[in-house]
Amino acid sequence: MDMRRSVGVAAASATVLLAAGCGGGGPQSGGDQKLTGDKIVLGVLNDQSGAYSELSGKNSVKAVEMAIADFKAKHGDQAVTKDITVETADHQNKPDVANAKAQEMYDRKAVDLILDVPTSSAALKVADVAKEKKKLYFNIGAATTDLTGKSCNKYTFHYAYDTYMLANGTGKTTTEQVGKNWYILYPNYAFGQDMEKSFSTAITAAGGTVVGKDGAPFPNTSGDYSSFLLKASTMNPKPQVLGTMQAGAELVNVVKQYNEFKLREKGIGLAVGLMFISDIHSLTPAALAGTTYTDAWYWNFDQQNREFADRFQKETGTRPSFAHAANYSAATQYLEAVQAAGTDEADTVVKGLEGKSVNDVFLRNGKIRAEDHRVIHDAYLAQVKPQAEVAEPWDYVKVLKTIPAAEAFRAPSPDCKL
Repeated sequence: MDMRRSVGVAAASATVLLAAGCGGGGPQSGGDQKLTGDKIVLGVLNDQSGAYSELSGKNSVKAVEMAIADFKAKHGDQAVTKDITVETADHQNKPDVANAKAQEMYDRKAVDLILDVPTSSAALKVADVAKEKKKLYFNIGAATTDLTGKSCNKYTFHYAYDTYMLANGTGKTTTEQVGKNWYILYPNYAFGQDMEKSFSTAITAAGGTVVGKDGAPFPNTSGDYSSFLLKASTMNPKPQVLGTMQAGAELVNVVKQYNEFKLREKGIGLAVGLMFISDIHSLTPAALAGTTYTDAWYWNFDQQNREFADRFQKETGTRPSFAHAANYSAATQYLEAVQAAGTDEADTVVKGLEGKSVNDVFLRNGKIRAEDHRVIHDAYLAQVKPQAEVAEPWDYVKVLKTIPAAEAFRAPSPDCKL
């Protein structure tokens, strides 16, 4: 593609601000610090075959490869190394598999940094491995606040979003604007349980009531949620809002059945806890028109995002989700931290990252908090457009409100002891 190099360098320039903040754009000289094996190895560990494969999956590997290419284009011969590679594995949304794959990446594949890891139960296992191995881990795909709470550690950074961010935007706004009485349906594992707690807290704080809640099997191999959805219309008091906390392919199934049973016509609105652009694409905007949700990033929010999205689409054939953009950003910021430090030694890189303010294609008004390694940034209250307002493929959303970084995420938890 003719524009790749010029756009790539421009995007990299806009994306990379850590180098200056860390004390220089090139590797240190005259010291003993250097790269392990004279190379950098990034690991992408995620779901490449199941419910979360579309929202992240193999295209997150491509996003990381784009970050590497942009880093090399920016620094040229001054790059700390030109030998930067990616290792990848499918954790199948299983904590035991994630644990084994993470150990293999760190021990046998010489991975310096593990990225992504959706599925909160798997993400928490990888955090334990990162702590044990004293190797870096940037979580993108999981939402549990335990990563910056009781399970936080020196080597783990939580990058893109969490259940507090989602509930603080969607739970509060939907309670105020749609209905006070909620029925919450959640996947019964760490992510869903954390979502249920976060949303219940936000709903209650906004003057609402959770009149019922149920945990559905995860993974739900049958794809059937009919017993839960039919229950909603028979409850007393009747819920005004169905809050679904499923994600990816499971969310698609819930919404299809919600529409099939005509719950909206029965007075039960829909609130989606976590939604990606890939979910809207699978369902079509008509199936979700008017649904309000909290987004971490949107591909058509501004020109900078759109330029990245255009490059990404040429590489993958699809528009990027926020997980794809966040993996690109996280890989870039890690590489810049190593560039500034002149070493991939984990403790040195961590020290360079802590407390840094960052603005890039994903992080707007971003800051890497030293207290708990929560990466805060602006978030967005978004609404799915009616089909008639969709001007081009994938442009399914209008941003109603920017939620400032300081408001989008919770304050550091006293449970976090780095």
